[in-house]
Amino acid sequence: MKLFVYFCLISLSVLALPGRSFAQGEAAVPFLLLAPDSRFSAIGETGTGLADNAAAIFWNPAGIAFLTGSEVSITHSNWLPQFNLDLFYDFLAFRMYIEDISGSVTSSITYMNFGEFIRTGENDPTPLGTFSAFDAAWTLGYATKLGSDWGVGMNFRIIHSQLSTQPTGEEEGSGVATSVSFDLAAMWRPERLDLFGWVTENRFSIGANLSNLGPKITYIDQAQADPIPTNLRLGMSFHLLKDEFNSLMFNIDFSKLLVSRDTTGQSDEFYESIITAWGDEDISNELRDVVTSLGAEYWYGTPGDFLFALRAGYFYEDPSYGNRQFMTFGAGLRYDIYGFDFSYISSVAENHPLDETLRFTIMIGWGAVEQERGFPRGPATGI
Repeated sequence: MKLFVYFCLISLSVLALPGRSFAQGEAAVPFLLLAPDSRFSAIGETGTGLADNAAAIFWNPAGIAFLTGSEVSITHSNWLPQFNLDLFYDFLAFRMYIEDISGSVTSSITYMNFGEFIRTGENDPTPLGTFSAFDAAWTLGYATKLGSDWGVGMNFRIIHSQLSTQPTGEEEGSGVATSVSFDLAAMWRPERLDLFGWVTENRFSIGANLSNLGPKITYIDQAQADPIPTNLRLGMSFHLLKDEFNSLMFNIDFSKLLVSRDTTGQSDEFYESIITAWGDEDISNELRDVVTSLGAEYWYGTPGDFLFALRAGYFYEDPSYGNRQFMTFGAGLRYDIYGFDFSYISSVAENHPLDETLRFTIMIGWGAVEQERGFPRGPATGI
């Protein structure tokens, strides 16, 4: 298979991902940073500070420490609709609280399908057959509370990428690679917070997630291995309004890719990049490399019975570091143990590949225990 197929596949993956580093092809398997669910996608891709459903395994697994009961959800999206290609993204997530281990077990499967391709010879366009290309990951995690206000979470992940099933030219390896990674996360959700005399109860949370820590992934040989997209997320959520029937929350997230390459193109190991990725002498450049997103979510209804949500958000990336800028919208329904969410992206830039991207999520939650916390409650909301 010709080399350009590899580049086409990788390019289609990275068009929708944050940061200068992806635009320069500095990390492999960038599908690991795609916002997986409709709810948090609709609020500007802000989920690190709230992280209160099964999709928290991606945004901040520590948020699951504050949840009880069980939940399963599945999300589907036709990816990069502007290209009219056979690309789609699926995400399946599960969580279950187990009292005997004082925490929740979580799991997810992420699948990015790139479609079917025709195989040809290196210098001969004659078709030799077809092959399918895809990226996939399986994640297993655990979350628990360290106290009434603190939660921690951790994930282990197996990553498999198949861009081709045969080598190119004289290369020894093929386009198939496997690697592993892990995540470390924390959440602070105080029951009572005194902000310079202004006392709030069960209205504020802040979280951090360091994800995709792991060795490089190798398609051809070790000398050509690429780093996986280690990423740092910091998020906050604040409950602006809450009463018997109404709830309004505001979220803000910051994220930064922690991948570092030197002038020769060689990348640091992940444990080095955590430090070296901040190595720009001009701190303003490092701050411009941070992606910022804002979102708001309004709920109306009776928790545990019927709830209706409206959502909106804004995602901003500096023009010098990728220039992704788009607005997000969405809505959600909860009835008894069932839930449905959808999200929509409206790009600020004309003809952006992410424009008109839709995500749909179906969820079922059961066995949750009503809690005295201020965040909306209900088995299918996970909150």
